[in-house]
Amino acid sequence: MRGDERICGFGFGSASGQGSGQGSGRGHPALRDPWQAAFDLGEGVVMAVLTRTIGPAYRLAGAAMAIGAGDEVAGAITSGCVEADLVLQAAKLRQTDGVMRLQYGEGSPYFDLKLPCGGGIEVMLFAVQDRALLAELQARRHARDSLSLLVSPQGRLALGPYQPTGPERGAASDGARAFAIGFRPALRHVVFGAGPEAVAFAALAQAGGAGVVLASHDGATLAAAQEGGLPCRDLSGLAGLDEIALDARTAVTLFYHDHDVEPEILSRVLPSPAFYIGAQGSRAAQAERLARLAEIGIPVEERQRLRGPIGLIHSTRDPHSLAVSVLAEITALAAETQAGAPTGGAFPAPQTDEA
Repeated sequence: MRGDERICGFGFGSASGQGSGQGSGRGHPALRDPWQAAFDLGEGVVMAVLTRTIGPAYRLAGAAMAIGAGDEVAGAITSGCVEADLVLQAAKLRQTDGVMRLQYGEGSPYFDLKLPCGGGIEVMLFAVQDRALLAELQARRHARDSLSLLVSPQGRLALGPYQPTGPERGAASDGARAFAIGFRPALRHVVFGAGPEAVAFAALAQAGGAGVVLASHDGATLAAAQEGGLPCRDLSGLAGLDEIALDARTAVTLFYHDHDVEPEILSRVLPSPAFYIGAQGSRAAQAERLARLAEIGIPVEERQRLRGPIGLIHSTRDPHSLAVSVLAEITALAAETQAGAPTGGAFPAPQTDEA
C-alpha cells in the first residue's frame, strides 16, 4: 500500500498492515512474529525452528521461536509443551554458537516431556549470526515479496526464491541440504466504504492480525477509522484509486449504501489479482450492480468475479454481525486457496507447489 495512510494508536493488530500481521511487541508471546523479534531482540538471539513432525503435531514444519539473551521469547513450536526446555537449551547453545538438533515426543530421549498430541517433533536450535540478512528479510516481507529463508545445517541464513517449507530442493554444494522456510505475503484487506459497516469490518479484520486499509470519500467514516487506529485513505473525488496496489493475497470489500460510487471503484479492482472481491447489498442490489458494470463495458469474466450478497449469514443487517459474517467467508476462501495462510511465522501453513 502506498500513499498517505493515516494511522492512530489502537490496542490490537498490526498498524503497518505488512509482514505477517503478527507484531513482535505486545501480546501473547506465541502470537509475536519470531523473525521480526529475532532482529529486534539484538545480539544473543537463538532461533528454534520446527524442521519435522512425526504423526500428529500442534504446529507445522517451519514454525519458529526467537529466544532472546534475557530469555524473552516470540513465536512458538508447540502449545507450551517444550518451550521452557528450549529456553534452557538456548542458554547452553550460547556458550558454543553451534547448532543443536532436538527431538521431543515420539522417539525422544526426553521421556518426561510429553506431547499431548501423541506425535513427535524435531527442532533445530542455532545462534543468529546474520542480523543484516534478517533486516533484508523483514524489508522483503514488508514489500510483500514471496521468498524463502534458507537455514543451512550450520545455522547460517540465506534468502532465495520462494519454495515450499521443507528441505531445500536439490543438493547443497557440500552435499547437505538447507531447510527452507517459505514466506508469502500475509492476508491483507482493502476496504472501500462509507458508514459503520466499513469501520466495523476493518476493525475486526485488523483485530484478527491481518493488514488493513480503509479507503473512503466520507469524512465521518475516515474520522471514525482514525479514532479507532485504522490505516485509512481519503478517496475524496475518488482520486488515488490507482495508488492502491492489489495483489493475489488481498481481499477487497465494498460497504456502500449509495451504490453510485461503486462502478468506478470496481472497474479498477475487478481486473486486479485480488483473490476476493465482494460488495455489500441484497440480491437485487447485486443484480443492478452487475447490470451497471455491463453498461460501462466491464467484461463478463471480470463481472463474474464480484461476490454478492457477501457473508456466510444471510440478510445480516447489524454492522458487527455483518463484519463477522463477511470475515468468516473470506477466511474460509483464504484457507481453501492458501491466499491468506500465515507463512514463516509462529503458525506457518502447509506449503504446496500450487500455493
